[in-house]
Amino acid sequence: MKTFLIPATALALCMAAASALAAPGTVLRNDKLYSQPSASSKVAASVSKGSSVDILSRQGGWLRVTSGRSTGWIRLLSVRAGAGGLGGARLGDVVGAATTRSDPSRVVAVAGLRGLNEEDLKQAKFNAEELARLNAWQASPAQVRSFAAKAGLMATSVAALPAPRPATTSSPWEAN
Repeated sequence: MKTFLIPATALALCMAAASALAAPGTVLRNDKLYSQPSASSKVAASVSKGSSVDILSRQGGWLRVTSGRSTGWIRLLSVRAGAGGLGGARLGDVVGAATTRSDPSRVVAVAGLRGLNEEDLKQAKFNAEELARLNAWQASPAQVRSFAAKAGLMATSVAALPAPRPATTSSPWEAN
């Protein structure tokens, strides 16, 4: 194995080039930077709402960002792409999560990003074979009871919630 020494100026140039390739972003709420793209991984740092970050990469619903001297993974929906702070942030500004109302032909996702992009969603079609394969995994009531019994779980009856009633008001202004 050979060891190479890299001059400090070359290292600085590489780091400057890497940050030049990063996209700017703004943190939308107080959040944590994780060492891996998982909420169960070690917390590397914390970032405050309004902080500027450099977006380095994306993996599923996570972004790898640099904030100050810290680098880590943050949830995709916690960052707005682009420079300019929080002013005027709209749902369409969130990285790849949604679009603005001005283009009704675009698909809007509000939660649960799982690696599908807008084009994938537009081209989606019903597939009866896949639905049948999914239904094959369905457990029967008897299988569910057997599984629960093996785990020591017991059925419990829970009273139904009362039926909703119209709101009553004590203010005479509400009746007008």
